[in-house]
Amino acid sequence: MRMALIRMDIQSVVVGAGPVASVVVLKPRHSDSSAKLPIRIGAFEAACISMGVDGRRQKRPATHDLLQNVIDELGASVTSVVINNVRDTTFYAQICLRSAQGESLSVDARPSDALALAVRVHVPVFVESDVLSAATLPDFSSVERDQREQEAQAFHDFVEGLSPDDFS
Repeated sequence: MRMALIRMDIQSVVVGAGPVASVVVLKPRHSDSSAKLPIRIGAFEAACISMGVDGRRQKRPATHDLLQNVIDELGASVTSVVINNVRDTTFYAQICLRSAQGESLSVDARPSDALALAVRVHVPVFVESDVLSAATLPDFSSVERDQREQEAQAFHDFVEGLSPDDFS
């Protein structure tokens, strides 16, 4: 049974070097939620995703450009990308295709490769809802907001409990 799919956008791509990991961060397109899905990827893949987002091309085709060219030459098209599973810290994805005969196909892929292709062919990126629930960064802004509200309430209670005798 397939879980609900949530449309995502790339919020940011961090191209790391040395001890700093490369990360792509996805966020829901149609949500007031501050949910963010960070996926650790390789530095080369991060650079390829970033180039695809910016619309930059290399002089010679990178792996993702080659894949796009092969799909085009076969008369097929990419319809979407789905991040469909996470185990420990490893994410899994599917590249969804439509063949020249109209048949729907899906190909297992690393999320970094799937995203690099998606930004080149301008197709939607989805995440299965259970993956988003399992791997979303905590919403620290709501934690901070709750902490401020508790502190304000504690101060209010303190002020309300003051009497003139407390000042003598």
